[in-house]
Amino acid sequence: MNKTMKPYMMLMPATIILLGIFVVGLTMALVQSLGYFPAIGLQEFTLKYYREVLTDHRFLASLRFSIWIAFVSSGLSVIIGVLLAYSIMKSKQKKGLEEIVYKLPVIVPHAVAALLVYNVLGQSGLLPRVLYTLGIISEQSQFPALLFDRNGIGIILAYLWKGAPFIAMVVYTVLSNINDRLSEVALNLGANNKQVFWYVLLPLIMPSILSSFIIIFAFSFGAFEVPFLIGPTTPRALPVQAYVEYMNPDWGHRPYTMAINMILTFVSFGFIWLYHRTFKIITKYNGGA
Repeated sequence: MNKTMKPYMMLMPATIILLGIFVVGLTMALVQSLGYFPAIGLQEFTLKYYREVLTDHRFLASLRFSIWIAFVSSGLSVIIGVLLAYSIMKSKQKKGLEEIVYKLPVIVPHAVAALLVYNVLGQSGLLPRVLYTLGIISEQSQFPALLFDRNGIGIILAYLWKGAPFIAMVVYTVLSNINDRLSEVALNLGANNKQVFWYVLLPLIMPSILSSFIIIFAFSFGAFEVPFLIGPTTPRALPVQAYVEYMNPDWGHRPYTMAINMILTFVSFGFIWLYHRTFKIITKYNGGA
């Protein structure tokens, strides 16, 4: 057997099963979202449920909340991650910092990150107890409610704790492969370190920053566990709202639920397309350079 094809042939049985489950599940969700659900007597295709979803104030509030969380957490992750990567590159103890940054986003699941934020930043958590012991606050209830709040601060902090190291890992990999002579030439021409970063290094790492931003934005937008564990009950993040609607005991509500799930799916495919287009532009830009 051809050595190139052998790994794909060995993976094919499991791939066929996984793809089969995915395709069947996606097809059933699409059909039900269009109003075809013979189990409860619905046998006509219609877009009524999509119209109901797109005009429902709860769905629109959840959509705005999810976009807010994803945009803020991803933007802050990019800023902190880029600064962290640049700091590591300039540090004399690169090896130890590299290991911390590389391991942090990999070994800790998002559910654990949510529980960590809860145990540290909750009003009965570690930080309020420390501040109370130091006399900075007279009661633990004086600590701001960062969890379960309508602004999603706790969710953003959990995503930030995971996203910033990921951005740093990607950006540092690119920075470490940039020829040092570019910075040296800029310094010899009179530029300072700040100017070297803004005008030499940042344009070179911007394609990687954009692609990484899309990845963590898409994940933050569609993730379930963190907003479910430490998010508010209103407005809910869109995946949590979809789960709540799915658990409705009234089966007549199922097409409405599937319409929400399909909108989430369409948005996810949109992010995949956007990432693909960005990657093609990056490849073309690098090739042209």
